[in-house]
Amino acid sequence: MHQSTAVDNRVGSRAETVGIALQAKSIAKSYVIGGQSRPVLDGIDFHVDIGECVFLAGPSGSGKTTLLSILGLLLTSDSGELFLRDRRVDGLSEVERTMIRRERIGFVFQRFQLINGLTAEDNVSIPLTMDGVPMREARERAGALLSRMGLAEHRQALPSSMSPGQCQRVALARAVIGQPELILADEPTAALDGKSGKAVMELLRELTTEFSSSTVVVTHDPRIYDYADRICEMENGRFK
Repeated sequence: MHQSTAVDNRVGSRAETVGIALQAKSIAKSYVIGGQSRPVLDGIDFHVDIGECVFLAGPSGSGKTTLLSILGLLLTSDSGELFLRDRRVDGLSEVERTMIRRERIGFVFQRFQLINGLTAEDNVSIPLTMDGVPMREARERAGALLSRMGLAEHRQALPSSMSPGQCQRVALARAVIGQPELILADEPTAALDGKSGKAVMELLRELTTEFSSSTVVVTHDPRIYDYADRICEMENGRFK
């Protein structure tokens, strides 16, 4: 596997690896298209250390998003093994997978996937209320995090009234509010201009370092490569 390293000293990259946060072994995935099986992932081996930020790069169709979806337990692999810290998590029931996603993984999507009818504060509160945190406390914690991210004046704003950069910061706050072990981000800067994209990545690195999370980012955006500890390039379902 070809890997290049780019460490971002501005936002406090990981100081020391203390273990493996995520490990995938021989992950394979195929889809049936037009009556024929088409391999998308071909025996992928991959790991992320605790506190590490790893980018998955490569052309469209190389398997990046499929791999990210398997790592996040949104898709199942055809074969292979997947470990989240010390627990094997492939082959679990859908209920077990849902619980792990809710308790241990945060997601950041290209199109934000905020609920349009909820305020920024309530969007960020969702992971906390799903874990049983009372609404008042959840809103207080969400509001404090949004204020820290420069969105104090937008706590009661709806997504439709905010800029793409502001929406992505709200989505990032929602992903990290529960301090998950793993953050998975799919093209988090694709819809943003250069300044907004860098601001989102600086926040992502700062917060995941603070919470001792680990991060996997799928991206086509070379403007943010300096924010990665490692860049793993994919092509035709394999690492180059």
